[in-house]
Amino acid sequence: MSDTATDSTPDYVRGEQISPGYHRVTFDNPPLNLYDPEVEARLAEIVEQLDADPEVKVVVFDSAHPEFFIAHLNLGRVAEFGEGMPAWFALVDRLAKAHFITVGSLRGRARGIGNEFLLALDVRFASREKAVLGQLEIGSGIIPGCGGLQRLWQLTGRSRALEIIASGDDYDADTAERYGWINRAVPDAELDAVVDRFARRLAFFDADALRAVKEILNEEAPPPSAAVLAATNERFVRLLTREHIQERLRLSAKASPEAVYDLELNMGERIGPRI
Repeated sequence: MSDTATDSTPDYVRGEQISPGYHRVTFDNPPLNLYDPEVEARLAEIVEQLDADPEVKVVVFDSAHPEFFIAHLNLGRVAEFGEGMPAWFALVDRLAKAHFITVGSLRGRARGIGNEFLLALDVRFASREKAVLGQLEIGSGIIPGCGGLQRLWQLTGRSRALEIIASGDDYDADTAERYGWINRAVPDAELDAVVDRFARRLAFFDADALRAVKEILNEEAPPPSAAVLAATNERFVRLLTREHIQERLRLSAKASPEAVYDLELNMGERIGPRI
């Protein structure tokens, strides 16, 4: 099996085998690592290949860009994902049910669908100095539409999920760890080593036993149902397609690249009131 893109295809997402049973998938869609249709198509292709390989035991997802894990969904191209975003929901459902353990290695910003992707993984480690998490949708008059409401609540509890989503603010790794949002915040200089050690330990152990652990835990705390996710996404679309929201997005699209980059770096501060 080959996880690499063809010579004619940009490496929006790259897959590589690190050792027997241990693979890494890296997001590389500069400058912001937006979740574009091309990213989704390549990611789905790699995950399908991994899921078909019974030798895979653990897969680490990371980013080639230290400032951004996945910034967010590219709202300007949302229609290209199809009604109800079927490929996205099939992808995260596949990851939830995959025979391997999935691990997020977070350095940089993961907001909106970037955070929702991390929430769909089994385990999350984050850089104490460089990780930023958030659900930014409220600042655009919309809601998380790709599982964030349901999966965040399962990890943090209702009150903290409401705080995170209704504030639209940025959260650091230490706060996220305390909330149960991530497994562990570690010094940035140690993040790669911590994730690598964890993944190599899992790759050493018996594949059937690892699969049994994941399946039993999924039975005890099942992922949100397809019907619930579909209903939330439908409401997300209704909010997004309101004319004043579309006008706001059109105005945002006219901003300079420098202004956009500054906004993306400081989203939690920029979208809120100046207090």
